[in-house]
Amino acid sequence: MKNLKNYTIVLLLLVFSGCNDDLESINYDEINPSIFPSSEADVQAIVASAYYPLRGSYGNGIHSTSENGLMFILDATTEILQGPYGVQQEASLHSYKATSTAFTRFYDVFYNKISGMTLSIDRIEKSKVNDLVKKQAIAEIRCARGLLTYELFDLYGPLVIAPLEVLQNPLKEQPLARLSNAEMVSFIENDLKLAAADLPAPKDAVYGRFSQGLARMILIRLYLHEKRWADVEEQSSAIIGMNYYGLESDYVGLWDVKAPVDSKEVIWAVPADYAGTSENQWQLMCLPANFPGRGGYGTIQSSWKFYDSFEATDIRKEALIAEYTGTDGVTYNRQNPANYMQLGPIPLKIDADAARTTALTTVDIIEYRYPDVLLSKAEAIANRLGAPTQEAIDLVNIVRRRAKISEILLANYTTLASFNDMILLERSHEYWCENGQYRSDLIRHGKYTQHAIDLNGAASQSAPYKALFPFSLERISEGKGKFLQNPGYN
Repeated sequence: MKNLKNYTIVLLLLVFSGCNDDLESINYDEINPSIFPSSEADVQAIVASAYYPLRGSYGNGIHSTSENGLMFILDATTEILQGPYGVQQEASLHSYKATSTAFTRFYDVFYNKISGMTLSIDRIEKSKVNDLVKKQAIAEIRCARGLLTYELFDLYGPLVIAPLEVLQNPLKEQPLARLSNAEMVSFIENDLKLAAADLPAPKDAVYGRFSQGLARMILIRLYLHEKRWADVEEQSSAIIGMNYYGLESDYVGLWDVKAPVDSKEVIWAVPADYAGTSENQWQLMCLPANFPGRGGYGTIQSSWKFYDSFEATDIRKEALIAEYTGTDGVTYNRQNPANYMQLGPIPLKIDADAARTTALTTVDIIEYRYPDVLLSKAEAIANRLGAPTQEAIDLVNIVRRRAKISEILLANYTTLASFNDMILLERSHEYWCENGQYRSDLIRHGKYTQHAIDLNGAASQSAPYKALFPFSLERISEGKGKFLQNPGYN
């Protein structure tokens, strides 16, 4: 078992377990700040609590690989995933509304975690522990807060961010308005820049914990969101300049049962385990019940439109299972899909782990990888200059060579529009079923609505305002007129 998993499981169980009579659950938002934290161990427990909402967990982990996690829901709003029923179909058809709890829940479940991290930073700053311990701990919490805030901002637009003075007076009712877009971006940017300055270099970071590389990677995502091309270039160049990251020769092997602990390609992964501390449920979600070895619920499929968009030799296509012979002896494929492949192939990005002992798997949840840096820089160069360049083409070809497909030529991309169409497709092929970022990519390129309509035809309920998810009616009511719903959902 991986060292980080052992460390994380023990620490999180000590901090959060309420199932064992010998362990008392601690709520760090309700403790006495005058006496806690008083030791390095206290500080490390607070740091562990910042990682807690970012793990893979069905109930309260935002990176769950179930319908309660970002990847499942966000990729299901695109051609990468399709659902024949339930919330996955709601995502595919863009039929979500303010009463759709599967879409409002991300804010409802996780927005208070941002406030908790704000209080944690304040408590650590006021503690008497070693200054170096303080600095490193605060950097991790800032990175966690910046990451979580960015993910919610990407879903909903600007959020309510409670100031420290409001959080320190919880008995005083004070409805708050959402920040402006500029304020929201500045909040996230400040956290991630400060985190990048104090987090360990990638070579020194413990697998599964934050590094300078991740802080800069989330800055790239933020700057892409805002189309701040020069800033995307700057952060991409900074990561490349670390001279640490590179591409593994075996793309498919990154999602093997053996964790990529020593991989120079992985910028950040969420370790998974059988204990459910941080769980990966993807085989359970995508494999049909009659799949050989060990099946699942078959709740989600890819689309044939997405499958057909790959070049024939592309190794990234291999995990899209277009044919299998079931335990019933029947071969299922596009011509004979039954209820298993009627929308598309099986999107098994990770190892089938047929020997897994529970419905869960220990295949880790990879969130960010180095190819994202290369493709982001290529996009930024072309869009900043208004036309593709040889440098941008070269960056794309690094990724394409590993995928075993032909290199592209600058002569074939004479316009920015043609280059952007190519980079958008390349991003979808490289990152499908990882962190759900393709939705944001489509929105950035103005294609989110049209892709949904093209995929689902007359059944689609997409519209430009669906680029943001709605807030729940409960949050709007709590805001007492200050918290405004996203346009289109009133």
